[in-house]
This record gives sequence, C-alpha cells and structure tokens, in this order.
Amino acid sequence: MSDVILNKLCKSFGEKRVLENLSHTFERGKVHAVMGPSGCGKTTLLQIMLGLLKPDAGTVGGIDANALSAVFQEDRLSERLGAGSNVRLAAPQMRDKNSLRELFEEIGLPGAEKTPVYELSGGMKRRVAVLRALAAPSELIVMDEPFTGLDDAIKETAAACIRKHLQGRTVILVTHSERDAELLGGSVGLVMPIL
Repeated sequence: MSDVILNKLCKSFGEKRVLENLSHTFERGKVHAVMGPSGCGKTTLLQIMLGLLKPDAGTVGGIDANALSAVFQEDRLSERLGAGSNVRLAAPQMRDKNSLRELFEEIGLPGAEKTPVYELSGGMKRRVAVLRALAAPSELIVMDEPFTGLDDAIKETAAACIRKHLQGRTVILVTHSERDAELLGGSVGLVMPIL
C-alpha cells in the first residue's frame, strides 16, 4: 500500500467547474477527512478516486482498485437480501457466522444479520453499509458521510467499531463535521473551496 496522491485534478460538468488543479497527498495508514461546503466537489473527488468518474485532467496515484472499499452517500444495499448477506457480498471470506454476528453486535445491530435489508431503518442500513466496507479485504476505505442519519450515541458505537477494524488501512472520509474525523482518530486533511 502506498500514499494516495492527487495530482492537478480537474473536473467540470458543462460550464460548472468542480475541481481545478487539485493536488494533495493522503498518507497511507491514516484517517484523513475531506471537508468543504456543499457543492465544492467532495463526492466528485471520491467518485474519481473510485474510478466511477474520469477527471478532465490530472491523475490519482497509489490506489489499487482490487484493494478498495467504499461507503457511498447512498447505502447501495441489496434490499431483498439479509443484512449479513450484503456484508458477505463484499467479504466472501467472512463465512464464519460467529464472526459476522460479533461484527453486527459491535456496531449496535445485534441479531440484524439475518434481517432482510428492506425491514431495516435508514440508520440501520447505514451501519450495514459501513460493515460491508469494513469487512471487505481492502487497503483503502473511502467513506462519504458514513454517519448520516445516526444519533450521537449510535455514531459513537459505529465509530468505535470502525476504529477497531481499520487495522492500519488508509481512510478517506468526506464529512461536514470535524467531530466525525476525531471520532475515527483522524484529522482534517483537505479542505475544499467552492470554485
């Protein structure tokens, strides 16, 4: 695993410039928060890093697409599958039912691994999406507002679970809250302006 290096990234949508000559290095093995006002391009940046969008110019280095997991803005779960099956989709190595059960307990969802996703509340779905990214065999985890819809107590529980399972991986976290970065043991690494 190496540092993630953004080099002069540019991206526009029609006349709207979102990223312009954005350069930054995210040091490996650390938690980095990306902050900025709505509309400044934080999610666009993550989509470029994930390979879902192509930049107009510039490069992203240090990312192995086979060692990457993500928590998207939307949960992107398979609604008809159980919560545990959703986690296993990204982590086929997780066959041990006890390990899966313990993971769900750690994030405050005891017994939910057997529940169909469509029966879960929004905050519960959010935590399943987080578990899916944590359980995946990845070196880099990209998280876009992972605590959306969680009250403070549940957020603390989710953050403790995330910290426990990071195991030296690099995290790039988009958030509006410095407190979210602190909960994960990180700091604000990049503040993006509106262009």
